[in-house]
Amino acid sequence: MAESLRDILDSAARGVFPPADGGTSVVPQHGGRDAGVIAFTAHSVVFTDDAGEGWVRRTLASLGCDPLAATMNARFLTAFGERTGRTTDTIDVLLTGTPLPGQPEVGLTEVADPGHPRVVAARRRRDGVRVWAADGGVLVMGRGVGGRLEVAVEVAEGARHRGLGRLLVTAARQLAGGEVVWAQVSAGNARSLRAFQAAGYRPVGSEALFLRP
Repeated sequence: MAESLRDILDSAARGVFPPADGGTSVVPQHGGRDAGVIAFTAHSVVFTDDAGEGWVRRTLASLGCDPLAATMNARFLTAFGERTGRTTDTIDVLLTGTPLPGQPEVGLTEVADPGHPRVVAARRRRDGVRVWAADGGVLVMGRGVGGRLEVAVEVAEGARHRGLGRLLVTAARQLAGGEVVWAQVSAGNARSLRAFQAAGYRPVGSEALFLRP
């Protein structure tokens, strides 16, 4: 029996990845909101309830490109969006951070207002969203793809280049309650990638997330 998306993510969080065999696993979505593609080293995972495994494999075979890169090929992603009626914004780098003991080094105040702009934006992609404000920054955590615990941060222009981003994403590891924290960062956002890596997060793959309009 094929692993579920949650099983695959939980294993990856422990550093156990799908076999690097050039293959593609096709699994059901964890819930109705999220569909997409995750590319690990030499193995991809397509999670969808709408495209169908047969369609995925036929479409990948028709591309005639390197099978190691086929799932992230622009032609496949475009076809996947058309097939499922969903849209994607970007291909993100996936990173994970193991939980840390102790208290955050940066002062945080939890934002309880459900109408706060960051809460509203985060709820489009995550469940159980919590938001903390810092002097010059915002930390967001919630349940995203496959129920995993995800973090996102925002640093004001005037507070950049001071290490605040690193402190915020480190704080996420301390607030995680013993869970691994996941982050999705646009591949071109070098500043954010550096902050996550400086805080001990490690890249584990890439992801194209598809949501309904």
